[in-house]
Amino acid sequence: MIGTSSRLLRLLALLQSRRFWTGRELAARLDVTERTVRRDVDRLRSLAYPVASSTGLAGGYQLAAGSNLPPLLLDDDEALAVSLGLRLATIGTVAGMEDSALRALSKLEQVMPLRLRTRVRNLHAAVQPLGAAGPSVPHERLVALAGGCRELQRLRFEYADNVGRASRREVEPHALVATGARWYLLAWDVGRGAWRTFRVDRIAGDLRAGERFLPRRVPGGDAAAYVSRAISVEPYAVKARIVLHAPLARMRERIPPSVGRLRKIDAQTCELEVGAQRHDTLAYHLATLDVDFSVLEPLELGRYLRQLASRLSRAGTATPNPVSAGRGSRRRASR
Repeated sequence: MIGTSSRLLRLLALLQSRRFWTGRELAARLDVTERTVRRDVDRLRSLAYPVASSTGLAGGYQLAAGSNLPPLLLDDDEALAVSLGLRLATIGTVAGMEDSALRALSKLEQVMPLRLRTRVRNLHAAVQPLGAAGPSVPHERLVALAGGCRELQRLRFEYADNVGRASRREVEPHALVATGARWYLLAWDVGRGAWRTFRVDRIAGDLRAGERFLPRRVPGGDAAAYVSRAISVEPYAVKARIVLHAPLARMRERIPPSVGRLRKIDAQTCELEVGAQRHDTLAYHLATLDVDFSVLEPLELGRYLRQLASRLSRAGTATPNPVSAGRGSRRRASR
């Protein structure tokens, strides 16, 4: 029989591992009676852990939110994941989080067992980030925007477009989407009566909260997919749909959501929706994918690719001018 202190730690870890447990399930996991579980729950409550309970057939226990953050009990893989996330947060695109991430990382490593501390340090030594790829945003702004999404509360702010023109916006925020390099807010623009995607780093000044609103259905039902299309297709003069003769998983490794929108067709093909300012730019990037593809639209892109293929074919089969070749040979002989 394990000691009471060890059992309390195991009970706390179980309560943190999932949202709800019945008394019978906890008793089986801890190899004790349900009466002992009730006593141990009371002990956790006496130590200020907010364990909520309910009675009846559907009754059980769950760890509720309290006034203080309780210590988290992590297994090895969870500790590694948190440690790596904190390491990346120190050079991420969220401004103001670097010092907090370093303090949390220091506290986590201090209490790690030696075997795990060694694995973490080896991992950190191997990971050499180049730094933030996109503009940083204040973490307070992300928190405020996320709060507007969660509380369904309108927000007003100043916004600068891609050429620096400022405007005042009133929006109904629905989702925050991160691409890795940038953060985007997907919202219903009240003044324009349409969905809009806002780069968070271009939101200026204070966010002013307004009245509550009823949520709207995002077109297509997927906020991330909508933002992907909005930033990779809509802003460009040439909008294309391409069938890639390669599995979706393979293409996702080559094409991030900020570059193009991918959709599975079958096990061996997928569709790419992408944009560019010119046909030649798009042709170049399609060629570098190193997979067979078919153009669905626009027709102009298909014609450009055929002309380009013909020109490249002629260049590859051209023979050198015999007169020029002879002159080159005589120059080499005269030396």
